[in-house]
Amino acid sequence: MTGALFIIGLGPGAPELVTPEVSAALAAVDDVLGYFPYVERVPARPGLTRHGSDNGDELARARQGLALAAAGKRVALVSGGDAGVFGMAAAAFEVVEGEPGFAGLDIRVLPGISAMFAAAARVGAPLGHDFCAISLSDNLKPWDVIAARLAAAAEAGFVVALYNPISRARPWQLDAAFDLLRPLLPGDAPVVFARAVTRPDEAVAVVPLAEARGQMADMRTLVIIGTAETRQVARPAAPPFVYTPRRMA
Repeated sequence: MTGALFIIGLGPGAPELVTPEVSAALAAVDDVLGYFPYVERVPARPGLTRHGSDNGDELARARQGLALAAAGKRVALVSGGDAGVFGMAAAAFEVVEGEPGFAGLDIRVLPGISAMFAAAARVGAPLGHDFCAISLSDNLKPWDVIAARLAAAAEAGFVVALYNPISRARPWQLDAAFDLLRPLLPGDAPVVFARAVTRPDEAVAVVPLAEARGQMADMRTLVIIGTAETRQVARPAAPPFVYTPRRMA
């Protein structure tokens, strides 16, 4: 097998946040596969074939990329943010585990800047102490599991970064998450809504948990929920700085 599969994180959106390693790989591949909006972020050029597909086709997309690499192509399988955080890396290795003939391929995971880090940077350092990331999507796991993990994280004092907070098919889950967390956290625990961070239509807001509502987010929003330890520092004409101290009080 002479081909290669690069599983790539494109970062949160701004071209300057794509790593040099990723840029070099994208300049050398024959094929790019991914969810339509992510494939569109890779500029067309002679010799490059772009294969866009719908959200939800991850295993088929990964299998196609592996098959192209097995046929000798140099292939990029792209995700937004970091491909190892709710991205295509896990899907690709799931296929490899089930079809071990692909295990001999040259497969490399190239990291990117995840949305939670870009969002955190916009407001300060809310992830400055222990934190976790939870996807609110119940497409691959039941809501009861999500709810149990949210409660456990809050009770353990973790700042929580929420991916996939809401969609047209799941309009109720973010409000359900806030309702679950309110008895477990102070009402003034800061909630960061970071939409389309690093893109032209970026919008960032910080509100107390008591006032947080699902309608403040969409699928392009990363939500960070602070703890009793998370603090805010007011600043003029901008959302407050938000940080979680390195030491517990």
